[in-house]
Amino acid sequence: METPKKQHEGSDGIDRRGMLQCMAWVGTGLIWSLSGGIPAARVFGQETEQTRRRGFSFVQISDSHIGFSKAPNKDVVGTLRTVVARINALPHRPAFVLHTGDLTHLARAEEFDTVSEVLKGLKTTVFYLPGEHDFDTADNRLYLERFGKGTHGRGWYSFDHSGVHFIGLVNVANAQSGSANGLGQIGAEQLHWLERDLGNLAASTPVVVFAHVPLWMVYPKWGWGTQDAARALALLKRFGSVTILNGHIHQVMQKVEGKVTFHTARSTAFPQGEPGKGKPGPMRDLPANRLRQTLGLSQVAYVEGDRSLAIVDSTLQ
Repeated sequence: METPKKQHEGSDGIDRRGMLQCMAWVGTGLIWSLSGGIPAARVFGQETEQTRRRGFSFVQISDSHIGFSKAPNKDVVGTLRTVVARINALPHRPAFVLHTGDLTHLARAEEFDTVSEVLKGLKTTVFYLPGEHDFDTADNRLYLERFGKGTHGRGWYSFDHSGVHFIGLVNVANAQSGSANGLGQIGAEQLHWLERDLGNLAASTPVVVFAHVPLWMVYPKWGWGTQDAARALALLKRFGSVTILNGHIHQVMQKVEGKVTFHTARSTAFPQGEPGKGKPGPMRDLPANRLRQTLGLSQVAYVEGDRSLAIVDSTLQ
């Protein structure tokens, strides 16, 4: 398995009330951990000695949308720089950063250049995945040239870190936010690769999957889900600890199904509305003084021997 170099009311039967019960709107200052499916929280910054000695942390950022310049955020480069500063100021340097897609807004060369330049400021390694906004007319050639070296197909790959197996899936080739016909898709070629990639792993290996579009049906009417995710989840069923990290919907949502924890991250550029409320897309009527309350990053901690990973969501406020 290759490790990329530093690069830089739903049709699934969930009604609106049920959907809101699945949502965990995690405020700044709390770290959520899940053990056996039961959530617990502690104050942000209270990192235990056990975590420091027997584990590691990494950061997820998503949906930078460099090139976007309208309300509610006309300076997406500025908010991304703020995120970089926040990560560099963490008391313990994260092992790496995962960017889960939509680096750019229009997949233009100058937008990719800007992303690369800003994220060079991070004091750690960055791993990337494309979002649907990163696919250009040449089948995401520009993304692959800059951020996809050493990957497979349209940019999928895996790597190992301190006993945890990380898998980056690309499920955006047909995705189109805001459309029921634009659900994410993994595809047969990538699923075959995933089966081979998982084949030699022990069931006790902690697995972290990261992709752009959620691997659970958040809201199919808006294309917030992956149509063939069940096939990937079936391959992951035998593992005792699976964490799945996504972007795309620009807000924090969390769900636990058995041994699998699903978690979506905030955007660094702009928020979208709650599923089924209003229309998908940027919340253009958001007051300027509330913008930073809706943008942020996620820090994930792993402790050897624990069944689940702890996730901290913090805003830029």
